[in-house]
Amino acid sequence: MLHPALSPLAAAPDSSGAITTIADPTLWWITLGGVVALLGLDFLITRRPHEVSMREAVGWSLFYVALPLLFGIWVWRSHGSEIGLQYYTGYLVEKSLSVDNLFIFILILTAFAVPRVLQQRVLLIGIIGALLMRGAFIALGAALIARFSWMFVIFGVILLVTAWGVLRDARHGGHDVDVNQLRIVRLARRWFPVTEDYRGTRLTVTEAGRRALTPLALVVLAILGTDLVFAVDSVPAVYGITGDPYLVFVTNAFALLGLRALYFVLEGLLGRLRHLGYGLAVILAFIGVKLMLHWAHGVWESVPTVPTLASLVVILLALGVTTATSVWANRRDERQAVLDRSPT
Repeated sequence: MLHPALSPLAAAPDSSGAITTIADPTLWWITLGGVVALLGLDFLITRRPHEVSMREAVGWSLFYVALPLLFGIWVWRSHGSEIGLQYYTGYLVEKSLSVDNLFIFILILTAFAVPRVLQQRVLLIGIIGALLMRGAFIALGAALIARFSWMFVIFGVILLVTAWGVLRDARHGGHDVDVNQLRIVRLARRWFPVTEDYRGTRLTVTEAGRRALTPLALVVLAILGTDLVFAVDSVPAVYGITGDPYLVFVTNAFALLGLRALYFVLEGLLGRLRHLGYGLAVILAFIGVKLMLHWAHGVWESVPTVPTLASLVVILLALGVTTATSVWANRRDERQAVLDRSPT
């Protein structure tokens, strides 16, 4: 039986703290079963380690883009345009943030010199960890919002602080991760010996009568540690678009499920999106302010709120502008490099 605050009505956050959802228990079970089935399919694909071809990566990436788009059509037709818009806007936000995740994944996999045949398995474990962590944060966020309407302000502050950190990274040339300084990696090395080389997909081995970690285990721990950080950022971000815990979960799930294949498609291109960080900072700051306005509107009706369509327009503009400026800056640098090489 559903909690009264989670009745299947409209998927919009309520300033009074009541939360509504389009999902009944049957839809939840179907969705969770679908997510588990897709993860199982990914495990079958990565069961035998192999290098991922571009054709394979593009094919699966298209599948994982088509799936949420088709699901959105069902949401739109079954629950109306406003709910459909919330779903698509939330998915776009989560997909944008997941691309930022890939920057960190690339840095970690490169720093640990993970063999290409093992990278799929690492990414899949990271995706499962992210789903579990975000699921916990989504449930916690729903419970807090249902009881304390001022949690919108807390979420807004989290997003504004995150936006400042993303902007700072963008101004300094992007993310900088020293895996040896990650606390979770340092703790693992303090308590367990670590083998010098990879042992296939094994995370631990027994050497000289002692259980030792492989470098792959350290990679997984580093990925899971960053998953936790991103969960703190991404869940409040999508709660700024829709207050429906089901839509928050399904947009997170769809954004994460395609990361394994998308990594190999964008691996060589992510570095060229040099201004993406600025766009993400704008999006996070905008949603943070939107959450605060939403709370204030419940206290003072004269305070305006931001419609979902306006949110979608702002997000698309931020992503479009920063992508265009990245392309322009890359071409400018390439032209300058040609001029520098040419004889005077």
